[in-house]
Amino acid sequence: MGTYLDYNASAPIDSRVLDYMIDVYRADFGNSDSRTHSFGNNARKVVEDARGKVAALLGRDKTEVFFTSGATESNNIALLGLKEYAEKTGKKHIITTTIEHKAILETAKQLQREGFEVDFVKPDIHGRISVNAVKQLVKENTLLVSIMHVNNETGIIQPVQEIGDFLSTKGVLFHIDATQSFGKLVTEIRDLHYNILSASAHKIGGPQGVGLLVLRKEKYKLPPVKNIMYGGKQEHGLRPGTLPVALIGGFGKACELAQEEHGINEEKCIKIKDIMLQLLRQSNVKYHINGDLEYGICNTLNVCFEGVSSEALMLASQDYCGVSNGSACNTTSYEPSFVLQSMGIPLDEIESSIRISWGADTDIDAVKESFAKMLMVAKGLA
Repeated sequence: MGTYLDYNASAPIDSRVLDYMIDVYRADFGNSDSRTHSFGNNARKVVEDARGKVAALLGRDKTEVFFTSGATESNNIALLGLKEYAEKTGKKHIITTTIEHKAILETAKQLQREGFEVDFVKPDIHGRISVNAVKQLVKENTLLVSIMHVNNETGIIQPVQEIGDFLSTKGVLFHIDATQSFGKLVTEIRDLHYNILSASAHKIGGPQGVGLLVLRKEKYKLPPVKNIMYGGKQEHGLRPGTLPVALIGGFGKACELAQEEHGINEEKCIKIKDIMLQLLRQSNVKYHINGDLEYGICNTLNVCFEGVSSEALMLASQDYCGVSNGSACNTTSYEPSFVLQSMGIPLDEIESSIRISWGADTDIDAVKESFAKMLMVAKGLA
């Protein structure tokens, strides 16, 4: 099967998380909103314990954490949930970027169709968004700025701290899609100015199917985000539906582990990145990195193998490495990366580019062997 190097799509579940979830499935199977018996109360304790662990990782109060099915749903709530407030205040201008996840881009386009004004900021050739470009677009009726902290295809860290600091002085809401940074850039996220934040469990060794939405209080008030679905009053009415207790418990366990181990995890990921870059330099394969390494997160590389079809490379080396050439969430068939297109990268280079992403549990020796084999394949295809 080779070495799995597509962690930005989904990370393997941590065995400690899985063990905890199995215990919950066996012992705490009640509905967490059933108040009339101990089964429901025990399930509720699992949920609230997890909420506390998520909040602790973020450095926030647990009353600001709301569970969802994942970052896609959280992103939809973050934008669509502000419609009522926008109509009341007349603030119907949104700023985002051309390199966001489809959950933001498609939602923003839907709001455009409903009469909202949306500005899409393009990155530079290195994949970074200009702080000044965002500043210049802010006006009196600006409702929200939504920016992904770390790009899921290039791993480029965006200047969300500078943007957040500026927006906090302008009374403009700031949403951060932290899907690729949550549990990794732990200290950085704690220091950010933001109003709303989205993330998923399965990017940090937690289970698929659960995520979070943080609504950060200002003067004891939550941001004016409303529910976009209807049903029960779970999650204080923000997100109806029976809570998946074991998934939420697993999310909490993953956050607990991230809080304890994020420092050593980063060191391991940096070591793997250094090994890959060294193997690339020694390979005699013509390549270049898409995005500025200075601003890259420690677990992601986007590499252009010049003159090599990425599709052919992935097919020929699938027994060695499991990599991708774009976001898993965009399409089930290949389309040139809209992220790389937005960066101004030529189409022939885009079609020669692959995304490589890993985690702290990636075996270093396996990486050395499998990545070296993939580079040999690339050399043969050039």
